Amino acid sequence: MYCFLNAAGLVCAAGNSPREALRRIRSGQDCLTLTAEFGGDAALPLGLCHGELPEITLTETHWHSRNNRLALAALAQIADEVAAAIRRFGADRVGVVIGTSTSGVADNEQAMRQWRAGAEQPEGVDYARQEMGATAAFLARQLDLNGPVYTLSTACSSGAKALASARRLLRAGVCDAVIAGGVDSLSSLTVSGFGALEAVSKQRCNPFSVNRNGINIGEGAALFLVTAEPGGVELLGVGEGSDAHHISAPDPSGAGAERVMRAALQDAGLDAGQIDYINLHGTATPLNDSMEAQAVHRVFGLATACSSTKPFTGHALGAAGAIEAALCRQLLLEAGNGGAVLPLHAWDGQADPALAPLRLAAPDEQGPVRRVLSNSFAFGGNNIALILGRTDEAAIQHR
Repeated sequence: MYCFLNAAGLVCAAGNSPREALRRIRSGQDCLTLTAEFGGDAALPLGLCHGELPEITLTETHWHSRNNRLALAALAQIADEVAAAIRRFGADRVGVVIGTSTSGVADNEQAMRQWRAGAEQPEGVDYARQEMGATAAFLARQLDLNGPVYTLSTACSSGAKALASARRLLRAGVCDAVIAGGVDSLSSLTVSGFGALEAVSKQRCNPFSVNRNGINIGEGAALFLVTAEPGGVELLGVGEGSDAHHISAPDPSGAGAERVMRAALQDAGLDAGQIDYINLHGTATPLNDSMEAQAVHRVFGLATACSSTKPFTGHALGAAGAIEAALCRQLLLEAGNGGAVLPLHAWDGQADPALAPLRLAAPDEQGPVRRVLSNSFAFGGNNIALILGRTDEAAIQHR
């Protein structure tokens, strides 16, 4: 069965729609915010979402979180397509699958700080809003859906894995449409946690440079309407794996990353030479970039242009894979017959001689874009590669 990403909504540090975010990434604009809001001794560049977020009208306290407001902002961008799908298929045949790693913990962090400073628990504290399943349940309640509703939390691959799960629901005949994607909001838990791992950079991250020194944490949401109806962009291939090499460090050989990319190619029935662009996981940590460079080089050599978009969005953790899939989908829609300008690889241009060489996208580099691959690698070796492709219907709809 075919699987199409018929519509996509996106909010992230780079912009509040797929089109805006891709435009700013191509321009090289610095989209990160220098702030000490989330703890630590010094201000850090973080991928904060800006602009007004929708208010939540449901009255129960546990629905009120920044995570759910980010999800609602992304949902608003695809509201018409989602409403039409619900009318067409019925509320029992539409599911929700969300990837996240923080849920509403940031809101309870603030309440706990107030509680520590005072004698009584602040009004409105509700532990239920930080349950991992909270945002998926919120979207189902918001839309009055009765189909399957669940959450994936595999760290930084969660949002991409939600799309793979949506495809499985369609293929199994359980759903006719799925709202799938990833949502994560910034919190002191994640900023301090990655700081304790010595993985956070105090400058804009610098993927694949000899001077790379860590990630920028970010937040955001990307939601898709996924159906078997032609239109939008097709999810051509999925490769998933679980290395179990280490709880946080990747397999330094890149074997797990290579395995999921080759599995995605096989699933799509494609050769490596048929991929026009690769969205790298590209965190700018010493270990990730080293293993990913090896894996990508072994599969694609220097033939395929690639870049990391995390210097613009920050690493949005459970939402990262979905955000990057939304950027890839927009790139495919805009490509047309004449190709498109690729997402810029923002770095200092100083290659690390210890890394396997990659063809990193140059400023304003343009080329044909028919099929793209997007990598997401996570703690515990929970890895995934997605392959997206243009369809004739996509070209017609975009025009």
